[in-house]
Amino acid sequence: MSTTAQPTHVNLTSSQAFPPHAPSDPHAPHVTAARVEIDAARETGDLTRLWESVGFDEINWTYTPTGRHLLNTFGELTQTGFHIRPHYALCSGSGFGLPHWGSGNVYHEDAEGTPSYDFTILDQAYDAIVEGGHHVLVEIGFTPKDLLPPEAEELTVTSSPTVYSAYEAGQWAYPPRDYDRWRDLVAAVAAHCLERYGAQEVDTWLWELWNEPDIFYWRGTPQQFHELYAATVEGVRSVLPQAKVGGPAVTGGGTEFLHGFLAYTDEHDLPLDFVSFHTKGSNFTPWRVYGPTGGDAPEQQSPSAHKMLHEVRSMLQVMAQFPAYRTLPAIIDECDAGVPAHFSFYDNANFRFQNTEYFPVFQVKLMKKLLDLSEAEGANVQQATSWSFYFEGERFFEGTRAFLTADRIEKPLLNAYRLLAHLGPRRLAATSDAAHGVELLDAAQGRSMPEEVDVLASRHEDGRIAAAVWRHTDDQYRTADAPTPVSLTVRGLEAGAYRLTHHRIDAEHSNSHTVWQRLGAPQVPSPEQLAQIHAREGLEELAEPVEVRAGAEGTLELTVELPLPAVSLLVLEPVR
Repeated sequence: MSTTAQPTHVNLTSSQAFPPHAPSDPHAPHVTAARVEIDAARETGDLTRLWESVGFDEINWTYTPTGRHLLNTFGELTQTGFHIRPHYALCSGSGFGLPHWGSGNVYHEDAEGTPSYDFTILDQAYDAIVEGGHHVLVEIGFTPKDLLPPEAEELTVTSSPTVYSAYEAGQWAYPPRDYDRWRDLVAAVAAHCLERYGAQEVDTWLWELWNEPDIFYWRGTPQQFHELYAATVEGVRSVLPQAKVGGPAVTGGGTEFLHGFLAYTDEHDLPLDFVSFHTKGSNFTPWRVYGPTGGDAPEQQSPSAHKMLHEVRSMLQVMAQFPAYRTLPAIIDECDAGVPAHFSFYDNANFRFQNTEYFPVFQVKLMKKLLDLSEAEGANVQQATSWSFYFEGERFFEGTRAFLTADRIEKPLLNAYRLLAHLGPRRLAATSDAAHGVELLDAAQGRSMPEEVDVLASRHEDGRIAAAVWRHTDDQYRTADAPTPVSLTVRGLEAGAYRLTHHRIDAEHSNSHTVWQRLGAPQVPSPEQLAQIHAREGLEELAEPVEVRAGAEGTLELTVELPLPAVSLLVLEPVR
């Protein structure tokens, strides 16, 4: 392993390069026409299924009936399983679920200081994940109460009915007082999981130390974190010699921390099987507006795909400075248009996008751009995790970053993942003359991604061609009076007949939120109203399937009309 990085390294945080959100521009130009071309005879490689990864803060909702229901839903959208990453696995507590908090409650010491382990709660969470057909991304954190160092007493809180204690308020973020006991705790978790789930399953897991140690999630020094990583790897590998270990899961502005971490692991020849980091597309200001319920935002703000791509590229460029790490799997295990997940439309009206068709189209667009960016940087981005699950106690369409709302109604976001699940394992060459490519990132100068029409195309092993085609702009407040006509040409086909199916996500299709709004946005919907909403929550066909023909030259011409925003899934199946 090389021990020398290049003499200079990236020093671009999100705050230096991009504003925390994108302003609305009512005068931005529309895309009025577009031409998309797909070459069915030209595969460009495996289509990395970045989207098969989900995480969330509330580990104690993993195993609720609704949590299990959602995990089972994800299980229907994958052949190999998602990686699931919950926070707070090693925190002490009762296991009572709260937004942005949780506890696995594993580690305990008796009056003589003798450690013991209780896996009652952690088993319920990991059982639900594995039984849903998925795999655990074990986020190894945070410090149990019985391992707090003396300096944790410095963190005090004012007694309040809304705060349990200083531990929940942040003492868990201090480094453990005894790294040997921490190592033994990690080894005990690994050994228990190996015994409970078996080597074949646990071999698919990822073992990651901590979360966002470059901000308030870590109240120690970088050096302490580096040493904790060494102890953690020793604990995991003592039980699972082939375990995939990594980190450090920094924020989008954490390039300096990432560089220091990689320099340490490189210099000390520590095992590192993947590098993890995060990105967020917006940080609305103010985050929370204390005003009339459901009031307008003080300023119209939106997510920025450019901001996210810039942050990811900065991290990939840090990795590239270490020859041993340049092509390691990069795990973007929080990859979200907004933050925090539990803030809603009622906190700030700009979070409205998390209810609407804007969000699933943004997500499809983002996955394609990340694939392009990974290729352009010569990197190996493997996962782009949606930090989204569900929230207990929500009103209908609260507007949080979640796949479900009240009554287990599926929000439009979930249909992005249904659509992506239809794509085949091999990517096809495809272009759009109205796309905004990742090569334009340096010219963005802090601006959000403008309106575009773009495409992501694939082939299935049975010969089906599946392509997503979308129209989107980062500005959630922009709509258009007319759809954009898209001329779609598919070349390289075998001559003959094909069955064309066309699914759509837009304001009128695959959209339970639109139905709810048209019913008057009821917070006490009748059984009949609930039935109407549930009936429109899945991925819907735009039209009945039709038979089309590719001529002797193997070319097929189609026209698709896309409102703003919208994404179409087009599947061509040979008629045998």
